[in-house]
Amino acid sequence: MNPHVTVLLHETVDAILGNLNGTYVDCTLGRGGHTALLLSKLGPDARVVGLDRDPQAVEHCVQRFSDEPRFQAVQTDFAGLAQACQSLGLVDGVMADLGVSSPQLDQAERGFSFQQDGPLDMRMDPSQGQSAAQWLAEVKHPDLARVLREFGDERHASRIASAILEARDQGPLTRTLELANVIKKAHPKWEPGRHPATQSFQAIRIFVNQELEQIDLVLPQICDLLKPGGRMAVISFHSLEDRRIKRFIRDQANPKGDPLGLLPQPAPRLKSVGKAIKPSSAEVDQNPRARSSVLRVAEKVSP
Repeated sequence: MNPHVTVLLHETVDAILGNLNGTYVDCTLGRGGHTALLLSKLGPDARVVGLDRDPQAVEHCVQRFSDEPRFQAVQTDFAGLAQACQSLGLVDGVMADLGVSSPQLDQAERGFSFQQDGPLDMRMDPSQGQSAAQWLAEVKHPDLARVLREFGDERHASRIASAILEARDQGPLTRTLELANVIKKAHPKWEPGRHPATQSFQAIRIFVNQELEQIDLVLPQICDLLKPGGRMAVISFHSLEDRRIKRFIRDQANPKGDPLGLLPQPAPRLKSVGKAIKPSSAEVDQNPRARSSVLRVAEKVSP
């Protein structure tokens, strides 16, 4: 199993760090890397609330920070951010590290990996929603092809969808390597150094976990939660995520007014801070999974 390496660690924490005795939220605890660095920089009266939809991540961080009175962990998805933080009031900073975590990928039993055999699950919270196997057991060709194309940018989506449904006709698809092999045989063009099932697995994972819908739900809640001058820092790992974050910050910085000019122009709520931050070559060398990461930072504007 690969050791977990936190992506854009110092850049993310430094971006939101302000009041040393303030209140901060980590929307994606994972193994607690960002939270640990943040706590090391904060004062004795600070408070950090960490959220994750993955019960394993929450359990790990509860144990990791068991002697840390400034920290509280809550299991919830992005949609539950406001409810989980309703007792905090406005906060000084919020960070989020989107996408799947290294431990999820590396634990075969979680069903995310196309390189290790495990049950075809892919849920970040195994107690909620349909597993990948359950969805694939009933999905129709047009819907499967659309998911592979839109969420995985898979050019051969229709062909791969047909192969998956043909394999399903021979018996239920219940294992990760079983699905990966079906995709591998159906894929007409392999990129050097890249498994042919990479994009399809990404697409199915995004769909099963409703990842893009979750992002659309959490960004307005983060904005509402920040106090004036507070900052949000969000790491994305593919263009579908990054476009949403970039568009949200832009729209909050330059809100659209009434096209007829009859209503007052809405005031900006955020301002972008600097340019998008990408990992250094040294970080990518140390952690190849960081290669596609992008960090965007925005600051809450005083009303």
